[in-house]
Amino acid sequence: MTKQEIRQLIKERKKLLSETDSLKESSLVTDMIERNEAFKNAGTVLVYWSLPDEVRTVDFIKKWCGSKRMCLPVMHGQTLLMKQYIHGCVIITADYGISEPDGPIVDPSEIDFAVVPGVAFDNNGNRLGRGKGFYDRLLNDIHGVKAGICYGFQMVDEIPVELHDIKMDIVIHS
Repeated sequence: MTKQEIRQLIKERKKLLSETDSLKESSLVTDMIERNEAFKNAGTVLVYWSLPDEVRTVDFIKKWCGSKRMCLPVMHGQTLLMKQYIHGCVIITADYGISEPDGPIVDPSEIDFAVVPGVAFDNNGNRLGRGKGFYDRLLNDIHGVKAGICYGFQMVDEIPVELHDIKMDIVIHS
């Protein structure tokens, strides 16, 4: 399958996901993250403020922001920067509907564990994003553990890979 065909397949599958199942499966995924040794040992974590069609991360972020330095991606032209999420900070909705904090900027080299969204993943750690390359450019500078997360139905047999695509160290799914 081509990247576009996989994106269309996952879009159709997401339409079948109920609110109840989304909450249940998201909870399973975040529980698995919390049991991961690399996450337990991480001081600085990159995670995303979930869009409506993604594994839900908002409660996870709020839960851990008191004991870990939680960072969120922020749009800056054609790149993503990271800003620290501080409990109670202002969250604005920016380009592509992405929610961003107004905390201090964090250098990618400081990330110990990155929680990465994707449209689809395969068992080899390959990730298919939305097609703009934002995460690939950001992840290129992160040396901590890269953990792709998704609903179980977002796992596919094979993701077509290009030279610029960044592989995940692990994929956690429901």
